[in-house]
Amino acid sequence: MSITMGQDLPLERPDAEGRAALFVPTAAIKEEVLATIRKGAAVVGFGNHDRTLTIYYESNRFNEPLLVKWEQKARKAYDRLVDNLPTVSKMTAKMEHFEQVGYINGKGITIRRMASLMRWLEQSEALDSAPATELIQFTPPPPPKKIVAE
Repeated sequence: MSITMGQDLPLERPDAEGRAALFVPTAAIKEEVLATIRKGAAVVGFGNHDRTLTIYYESNRFNEPLLVKWEQKARKAYDRLVDNLPTVSKMTAKMEHFEQVGYINGKGITIRRMASLMRWLEQSEALDSAPATELIQFTPPPPPKKIVAE
């Protein structure tokens, strides 16, 4: 089975409100790459001009309570990608190792291939972390509190 990326695959690092792609591993992924990203991980990234992908991933290796759901992991990986933060949770990979399942930006997540995402989470024994819907809106942070001088 051949997996092709969408014609609208982002081809550069997004800015704070920009769009990145969401990926899941394919059956063609090498075992050492899969061991690195870990099962159940959320993978975000963009395409490169040499037909590779730059990906950032989050698997909640340290069991943080705020990273239980898949969409929370995706948001953390996206924030790292946008800010170009130093991390070991990033790599350049071959396109055939990943299938694009949707998009993420600063406002939310759009999943276009829910069946592929569910298959990845089922293989990872992480179905309990699956998103409930194909559209996930991020709530904006609360406005800063005003300090009133007395």
